[in-house]
Amino acid sequence: MKGTTRDLGFSTRAIHAGQPPDPRTGAVAVPIYQTSTYVQLGLGEHQGYEYARVQNPTREALEQNLAQLEGGVSGHAFASGMAAIASLMTLVKAGEHVVVSRNVYGGTYRYFTQVLERNQVSFSWVDSSRLEAVAAAMTPATRMVFIETPTNPVMDISDIAGAAEIAHAHGALLVVDNTFLSPYLQRPLERGADMVVHSTTKFLNGHSDSVGGAVVCGRRQDADWLFFMQKSMGAILSPFDSFLVMRGVKTLAVRMERHERNAAAVVGMLAAHPKVRQVLYPGLPDHPGRDVHCRQASGFGSMITLEMGTYAAAKTLLESVKVLSLAESLGGVESLISHPASMTHASVPAERRIALGLTDSMVRISVGIEDVEDLLADLDQALAKV
Repeated sequence: MKGTTRDLGFSTRAIHAGQPPDPRTGAVAVPIYQTSTYVQLGLGEHQGYEYARVQNPTREALEQNLAQLEGGVSGHAFASGMAAIASLMTLVKAGEHVVVSRNVYGGTYRYFTQVLERNQVSFSWVDSSRLEAVAAAMTPATRMVFIETPTNPVMDISDIAGAAEIAHAHGALLVVDNTFLSPYLQRPLERGADMVVHSTTKFLNGHSDSVGGAVVCGRRQDADWLFFMQKSMGAILSPFDSFLVMRGVKTLAVRMERHERNAAAVVGMLAAHPKVRQVLYPGLPDHPGRDVHCRQASGFGSMITLEMGTYAAAKTLLESVKVLSLAESLGGVESLISHPASMTHASVPAERRIALGLTDSMVRISVGIEDVEDLLADLDQALAKV
């Protein structure tokens, strides 16, 4: 398949975008170009490739694929989700200001507060589900608004289009971490965002066998800067990991559909269970952000947060499951269960976690694609021990 595939369906683009048959052999899978450099035809005459930190055909194929899935002008693949965030944050200079969702991934919080604040970048942490809070935090020095929606793990929902309008009115960029939903369920650039960031480790790869990150840009000037950062900082995704993520993306649509079906059944069971105090999930009728979420996303995803009431109850549940795996991360084919306060958000101070409603009694589940009856039975036997 040659040329652009933007007018084709999502699954077709996931399989074909950026991946024409190999011109040398006709291979349908993009080869893994495991090379550090490229022979040049003559002095100053190369074939589009000079050095692998700058250009690699396998990585470029993935970047083109992700750009088309998110509807951007370019994609940029990095060695981790945090490398992607660190690279895009070079758009912000010392003395400038960023408005951030008050509840973000713990690694993002750690990088912003312990690294960027040392470099004289200032942050306002706001409840981005309230547009008035975003607007009130904007200053003449604001360069960027950075949001997650849904947030990890308390599931706050932010209005992407509304946040974009506020950011742009102040000459700022809107960046959305879209890791929880993937471009199959939510495409922030279509709602006015300027850049989308992913941990490709999660749903895009989908098999828990690769660590990576990506930024998709909606504007050419940002794309040019991110390419320069890849070249200058060198935190690029390896050819083999690029191959793994491309392989995962080919089944993203079918995996997300199964993830969601399983999650809906798990949510129904947990919401009715007497030992579960509260279920946080955008698809529940009483979720405060449900209407906004339905306007900007085509599904609810497979991330679920439980409030168990006490740390002891959470600990018992976490240590009693047998099919679900007690582990950090999310978005793989296997179901994972974790304790955000001591795992993904351990870098967030306890007093701040309390203010966010991120309690020691919370449990986060990434629902996989196993037989749902086995997941339900496993959770039922574990809850019986609480």
